[in-house]
Amino acid sequence: MTHRVNRSSELTEGVHVDVYDTTLRDGTQREGVSLSCNDKLRIARRLDQMGVAFIEGGWPGSNPKDAEFFERAKDEAWTHAQITAFASTRRPGIACETDPSVQALLQSGAAVCTVFGKTWNLHVAEVLRTSLDENLRMIEETVAFLGAEGRRVIYDAEHFFDGYRADPSYAMETLLAAVRGGAEVVVLCETNGGGLPWTVEAAVREVVKRLEHPVGIHTHDDTGCAVANTLSAVQAGARHVQGTINGYGERCGNANLCAVIPDLELKLGMRCLPPGGLSQIREVAHFVAEVANLSPDEHAAYVGRSAFAHKGGVHVAAMRRNPDTYQHVDPAHVGNESRVVISELSGRGNVLSKADEHGWQVPQDTAVHVLDEIKQSEAVGYSFEAAEASVAMMLRRRTIAYKPPFRVLDYKVLVGKREDDQAYAEATVKLQVGDTVVHTAGEGGGPVAAVDAALRKALEPAYPVVARIQLTDYKVRILDGVEGTSAVTRVLIDSSDGKRAWSTVGASANIIEASCRALVDGLEYGLLVMQDAGEIEQRVA
Repeated sequence: MTHRVNRSSELTEGVHVDVYDTTLRDGTQREGVSLSCNDKLRIARRLDQMGVAFIEGGWPGSNPKDAEFFERAKDEAWTHAQITAFASTRRPGIACETDPSVQALLQSGAAVCTVFGKTWNLHVAEVLRTSLDENLRMIEETVAFLGAEGRRVIYDAEHFFDGYRADPSYAMETLLAAVRGGAEVVVLCETNGGGLPWTVEAAVREVVKRLEHPVGIHTHDDTGCAVANTLSAVQAGARHVQGTINGYGERCGNANLCAVIPDLELKLGMRCLPPGGLSQIREVAHFVAEVANLSPDEHAAYVGRSAFAHKGGVHVAAMRRNPDTYQHVDPAHVGNESRVVISELSGRGNVLSKADEHGWQVPQDTAVHVLDEIKQSEAVGYSFEAAEASVAMMLRRRTIAYKPPFRVLDYKVLVGKREDDQAYAEATVKLQVGDTVVHTAGEGGGPVAAVDAALRKALEPAYPVVARIQLTDYKVRILDGVEGTSAVTRVLIDSSDGKRAWSTVGASANIIEASCRALVDGLEYGLLVMQDAGEIEQRVA
């Protein structure tokens, strides 16, 4: 099924918009984010592979880390991007030849320099403490000086929209000063993030008309409108967009390029990246989050895990007939995929879709029975949205020909403390593996680890590959704190065999029982998928 791609009637395909990424500078101003020089180089390489036009590496005169980045960037072979250095105009009353910030731009070796200057007369008076005329000279002379030194110059008009509201004539004069100095593009910055799309669009449209020079846009998200403001600016004629991956940035963040780029390419029909670049954007979003040591936003537009997840039964039933019914674009365009989420809100189609993912033929009546089991289980504390492997096991266990690789006959767990004040846990399990009953024990730092050790010890003689299955996460949630120690506990276990990852769930008023259910599902599912992949003998039917 081919998904439709929405395109604005006002815009035509073939229009190009330059993408300027400032994750390495503006993005690092987000509270809690700190990138090493190595981190910045890793991210820059990945952005270059995706095909952005400009990568702002930092402010070389502000700290040693940024200076090191530019020094090391000289030895890199950049394929698509221009590495850009950022700094302010010269200071009042100081020549460009002696201004440390301007000189640091030259020493960075960057072929492109982005210079920001003051647009708002309030800032000229209160921050720079200089005259309006001197501010205009600072802008023009800095841009011209860098151009004379062989640098391409981008001019960032800081606080443009506030300045334009306060004094439109002077705001325009600052832009004209940058143009006279030789800036190849003037970028209108919504620095305080307080703008709204219609005011941004009106201002940009007026600037484009009066300036007759390339215009860009840089927005912040303090009103939740950074992406909308960026798109409005493009509608008004801006052809250079600045932003960050995942919207990282100071305060509430910058315009999120992971939404801006797909919107421009898929909705407005504009070209931002080289062919194949857009399909990398989800992977880039997760890569940058990982390097920044932040959890990805699973509900982010286009790139989130839930961006194309379908939970409602009516939705899934329609999706099985035509994906366009509940998806605005083909998720493959952005490197994502559709997912069906199982819950008490599911319909039969959800269950059948889950079987399709595994290539299993499941009769309609089996899907109905499994759906009933899911709803009954969720009523007593289970949640299957993040435990798709447990749903898969429900399906497979109802297959007539299915013979489980093992069955747990009984188990026992002891927890105590030794004389040296060290806590310990021991578990014994009795399993039926084929025609053999195996009775063994295991130890661990806690009761769940002990049960896991005992299960593996019992299974490894028959299924050596069980050693590949590792627990990667263990989450516990108390469902009703009012019940105290009698409350139902939900346990979610994440597992991986190095190639695949899956999650299973258990729920019970007994935390050990809840954990055992999730453990057993995880081990059985792992053996099943490895058998289906031809990685183990056909021991699991």
